[in-house]
Amino acid sequence: MGQILAIDYGKARCGIAVTDDMQIIASGLETVENRSLMDFLKKYFGENKVDEVVIGLPIDLKGNVSEVETDILKFIEEFKKEFSDIAVHRLDERFTSKMASFFISQSGKNKKKRQEKGLIDKVSATIILQNFLEQRLR
Repeated sequence: MGQILAIDYGKARCGIAVTDDMQIIASGLETVENRSLMDFLKKYFGENKVDEVVIGLPIDLKGNVSEVETDILKFIEEFKKEFSDIAVHRLDERFTSKMASFFISQSGKNKKKRQEKGLIDKVSATIILQNFLEQRLR
């Protein structure tokens, strides 16, 4: 059994989270600039067995898809060409950034660390992945 990797795809950078090999625990891995994402994934997949990828679906409170979805769809198309054997799932990511900010604020990190955008992206990806794992148990 391989890992599941989650991507919180943003306008400038992506938060990345992965499970352990037993697909039980979600952990933040990295924050990667969008332009470097495919290279990062090629390297990571070369060193680790990844069975599935979960990509956040950016929906607002009214149920509308965010404008970054166009970029995400282009990325998914490119991803499927490069990694055709890895399943891609989408998961509603509403509130993950707010939840990530809250969890970080409760963690005891100093103000500068709490405001670090990359940390929020990585924690958001972890929340997306944890939500995906929980939905599988239902």
